[in-house]
Amino acid sequence: MIKLDNKKEHFATMPKKNNERATENLKYLSTKNITRLDESDPVELAVMTSQLIWPATHEKTRPGTIILSAVDSWQLTLASADLIHHPNNGPILLINDDLIPESTMNEINRLQPKGNSEGTQVKVMGNVSERVLEALADYTIDQINDDNPASFAAEIDRFYAEVSGELPESIIIVSSEDKAKEFSVIATYWIAHMPEPVLYVTENDIPDETIEAIKKRDNPNLYILGPDSVISKQVEQQLNELGNVTRIDGKNPSEASIAFTLFKDEESDFGWGIDDPGHGFSFLSSETPNFALVTAPLAHLGKHAPLLILEKGKLTENMARYLAKVKPTFEESPMEGPYNHGFVVGSLDDLSYDTQGIIDSKLEIEKEDGDHH
Repeated sequence: MIKLDNKKEHFATMPKKNNERATENLKYLSTKNITRLDESDPVELAVMTSQLIWPATHEKTRPGTIILSAVDSWQLTLASADLIHHPNNGPILLINDDLIPESTMNEINRLQPKGNSEGTQVKVMGNVSERVLEALADYTIDQINDDNPASFAAEIDRFYAEVSGELPESIIIVSSEDKAKEFSVIATYWIAHMPEPVLYVTENDIPDETIEAIKKRDNPNLYILGPDSVISKQVEQQLNELGNVTRIDGKNPSEASIAFTLFKDEESDFGWGIDDPGHGFSFLSSETPNFALVTAPLAHLGKHAPLLILEKGKLTENMARYLAKVKPTFEESPMEGPYNHGFVVGSLDDLSYDTQGIIDSKLEIEKEDGDHH
């Protein structure tokens, strides 16, 4: 449980009664400290995120390269997020294996990507049909033609090193198994923000492609994301023979997301290390982990927000305590700042307006003694 000093303990309390009429006749779903991405279709959510981050009104706000990944390939989409920042500065948009949805194609045409240093305007992830490639005939494309998660992630790592001129010395180790998805996707926001890649293991095995990628470094830092129920202690011991291993733990995805947001390795400079106010945060339900994959650009530009997962869409006591820890306060005037801001991802069915209202209150700057304004 997160410890709070006496001045902030009262900020962790939860409301005892909600207003049942709060959602009547709503004209606007965002609130003063929250931007709401009100969408449950991942294809449309990817477009919505793209339009939020890249207005594309002039050259500076147009992306370099758009990343296209298949709707049902969460492992490939997660690994691809390492290219959102460098070298592409572009969104992840979703396609099907055999076609590009109309809204995705419309967004590609709206963005008019400038191309990265290699001139690539659209990077296609995984095996797709000729129909998909033909639809992109007006753009310069590149493709990573691989559907195996471990070898695909290793190829992303190799490509990043090739274009940047060096291999990042820190790696996030996540599981590619579906049962671990809620933990693994937590890494998406960080790798969209910083150069470290993900490499894949399973609960009890390290693929050869992952071992080979790790061995390209000299004693790298390996950060396991998730408890030993998804990545076993046996795998942790094997990884210890390849580098310096640290596990970022949590009994559930919500706890793991808090632990990851708080974590900072001062020696390697890896990790968010956010334990004070003045930051952006992104919130989504543990029931919708795929939303993390397409909203990762929220960590790349704007508020550079880490991801906080709400257990079944609700604030746990520990999440409330974390938000109390980072709550902005003032002594004389709220204009002193700093301010926090949140992105709430999903429809009202995914994450309720009541929950949004509580988060908004937790992010609000208040007088240090709790006497509001």
